[in-house]
Amino acid sequence: MDTSTSELPIVATDFIIQGLTSNGKPFRPSDWADRLCGIMGQFHPDASPGFDHHLRYSPYVQPALIEGVRSVLVDGKLHALEPLAYLFLRDFARDNDLHLIEACVLPEEELVHS
Repeated sequence: MDTSTSELPIVATDFIIQGLTSNGKPFRPSDWADRLCGIMGQFHPDASPGFDHHLRYSPYVQPALIEGVRSVLVDGKLHALEPLAYLFLRDFARDNDLHLIEACVLPEEELVHS
């Protein structure tokens, strides 16, 4: 029996898109993470638009600088809110040959700031 990936259930996990291609070169443009997070800003758990809605990042898709490399942190909870947005981000990483790291994104209150 031939089973395509579209028929398989998606297990939503947290992941990191790191701005390095498979050959180790930085992904361009340099502000790609901010741009990507900006277009995902509409996905909020409270779904309240507010006057500054267009100025906020989604809590599920955040830009980060990890070991000096521009990256995007993606919370698996995005899948429950909007599965296509979640799949878009995974496809973005694959289509642009970027490192995708399966990870557990810690809530901000659990992060230790030094």
